Amino acid sequence: MNKLVTLGASLLLSATFSFADSTPDQAKALAEEGAAYCKEVGVAKCVEEFNKKESKFVRDDLYIWANDFDGVITAHPKKPLKGKNLLHYKDKQGTELFNDFIKKVKAEGSGWVDYVWAHPATGKQTPKTSYVIGIGENQLIGAGAYK
Repeated sequence: MNKLVTLGASLLLSATFSFADSTPDQAKALAEEGAAYCKEVGVAKCVEEFNKKESKFVRDDLYIWANDFDGVITAHPKKPLKGKNLLHYKDKQGTELFNDFIKKVKAEGSGWVDYVWAHPATGKQTPKTSYVIGIGENQLIGAGAYK
């Protein structure tokens, strides 16, 4: 029985370690993969996929969310945010992150935005950076990594 407990603890520690192991490069790659998927299947179908908790675009602490240029969340697999307007939502540092995502995409088509967000493992507000990319006429997707 001790071997089973030890093995279980090892697996738990491994899962915990890999959970926090995502990097900005991995976030960017996931967002780019998501954007390519949107071009392939269309915006409506890809947004539907991004909403699934078991989406192929959910990997450990990485996932893709989507929002339109009015700040309305159109996809979020981790929190019940779909349909909420977060345009003027401010993080604990006062950053209007969704507004910043939109500004970045409108100005450059894609890029990085820094902010703080609740870490899924600790629940603590943690610095995060997300890579955002425009899809379709009026939406963007993003994926982020904790710093």
